[in-house]
Amino acid sequence: MTSRHSFRYLDLIMAAFVVVLVVSNIASSAKIVDLGFSLFGVPMAFDGGTLLFPLSYIFGDILTEVYGFGASRRVIWAGFAALACASAVFFLLRILPGEAAWEGYAGGAAYDAILGGMSGGGIALASLLGYWTGEFSNSYVLSRMKVAMLGRKLWARTIGSTLVGELVDTLVFVLVASLAGVFGWELFLSLVLTNYLFKCAVEALMTPATYFVVRKLKAAEGVDVFDTNVSRNPFKIG
Repeated sequence: MTSRHSFRYLDLIMAAFVVVLVVSNIASSAKIVDLGFSLFGVPMAFDGGTLLFPLSYIFGDILTEVYGFGASRRVIWAGFAALACASAVFFLLRILPGEAAWEGYAGGAAYDAILGGMSGGGIALASLLGYWTGEFSNSYVLSRMKVAMLGRKLWARTIGSTLVGELVDTLVFVLVASLAGVFGWELFLSLVLTNYLFKCAVEALMTPATYFVVRKLKAAEGVDVFDTNVSRNPFKIG
């Protein structure tokens, strides 16, 4: 297998992945969107991060499919560290005293209302746990399926792994955020159902683009990793 140091685009994909992860989690804390209709009697509403977060699973699929579970694991941990750092910065800003003019037109109450989840631990903890369990579930399933299917039917692997990863991620994220008081329990079913359906729909719709990117990357990098003798221990970074 080609050394990770010879990869031309892995660092760019990692950077894009981290940006998507951090921005989507800030958006999750900032706003809940109401779609204005119900499904099976459940109002369709989702947190703002849902608009962008599904892209992180597409990145995860591409990473695992092209570079293998080991490279994907390193990127997942990089994203985890970046998200933890962002949460720490927002927490520090929350406890520092506000300037008088800022307190007049915005203030701590506005900061807590919009960024309280990121700074107070609720969204941060939910995001970290949901992200970690969901991304590794997604990467693990895709890696196993690729070996079992001998590299065929990429669409089945990307969609199948997403169905598992997004379910784990969404359940853990909304449950922990609700337990932390970020979301009211009356929103639990709406957020879980809407987020899950929306994220999986994005993955399915993006399948042609995923095929295109995977094909181009494999050709450009000269690599197509099959994880036949690779440890899938999520705690192993090297």
